[in-house]
Amino acid sequence: MPNYILLLHHEERARPEMSPDEIQAMIQKYVAWRNKVGNGRAVSGHKLRNSEGRVMRGSGGGVAVKDGPYAEAREVIGGLFIVEAGTYEEAVELSRDCPHLEYGGAIEIREIQPT
Repeated sequence: MPNYILLLHHEERARPEMSPDEIQAMIQKYVAWRNKVGNGRAVSGHKLRNSEGRVMRGSGGGVAVKDGPYAEAREVIGGLFIVEAGTYEEAVELSRDCPHLEYGGAIEIREIQPT
């Protein structure tokens, strides 16, 4: 069965201030969703650190490394899931109730090419 990556996009500046209890409740929604989707299929997920990373670009035989993602970027990738699904349509249906959408985010779904 193919694997699909779900890239969780959100607008960096649109993030509301949340109390520790609200953050914990949000985390629990993601955990519950992951457990539901993972029932009988492989699933993994990862939260990415906010506003920290590097961007590498090859140019003219060299490599440029810059800090990123950029604070002025409108959207950033905040995390990802990898799920098993038979088709894109199934991956979409599995993702339809992901809490990320509840919080105003977008999910980009891409099939992972087998090696």
